[in-house]
Amino acid sequence: MILELRGIYKNYQQGKMLVPVLKNVNFTMEEGEYVAIMGPSGSGKTTLMNIIGCLDQPTEGTFYLDGQDVRKCSENEMSDIRLHKIGFVFQNFHLLSRQSALSNVEMPLNYARVSKKEKRARALKVLDRVGLSDRVNFRPNQLSGGQMQRVAIARAIVNNPRILLADEPTGALDSSSGRQVMELFRSLNEEGVSVLMITHDPEIAAHAKRIVTIRDGELQEKR
Repeated sequence: MILELRGIYKNYQQGKMLVPVLKNVNFTMEEGEYVAIMGPSGSGKTTLMNIIGCLDQPTEGTFYLDGQDVRKCSENEMSDIRLHKIGFVFQNFHLLSRQSALSNVEMPLNYARVSKKEKRARALKVLDRVGLSDRVNFRPNQLSGGQMQRVAIARAIVNNPRILLADEPTGALDSSSGRQVMELFRSLNEEGVSVLMITHDPEIAAHAKRIVTIRDGELQEKR
């Protein structure tokens, strides 16, 4: 089991009001699965992704990631989990604009204190894996949207994470680039990468092997 969430609640305080965002979320994911969590804007899916990505803590409930009880982790341990166990892919790429594709991909390895030689070798390997070996020295403004997202995916997988989290990964792309990115996720999953994707788009969700829907902070699964 790569992920296990039990009785997860998340509330936010707005002035004197308590706003419930997630309500009794129960969710498990096996290693090697490809799951989409689908829901409209405001359904709680990004809050759920932030909790799974160890960027936020639930108000209540238990959460295990790769067998580790995340709610008992210190800030440093949470940072370690984010660095070594989770690869993040965002809608807007989050690339450093003044850095080359290669430098962007090397970034997580800087934090992991990998040697310069190994860092370069690993970054070049994953850029080749995403079909960008001829673009390693290009900066983001010299790349198309689809190429920027592939750089972001290369950065997400360079540390061999246990799970790849993708938040609306095709949201900023045209349909052709979106198809290429989804094809890349499919082949990464076939190689054994666990993929959890959040989307509002049924066409994108259909690429996953299992779909869970979220509405008003509650998870529903069609079996």
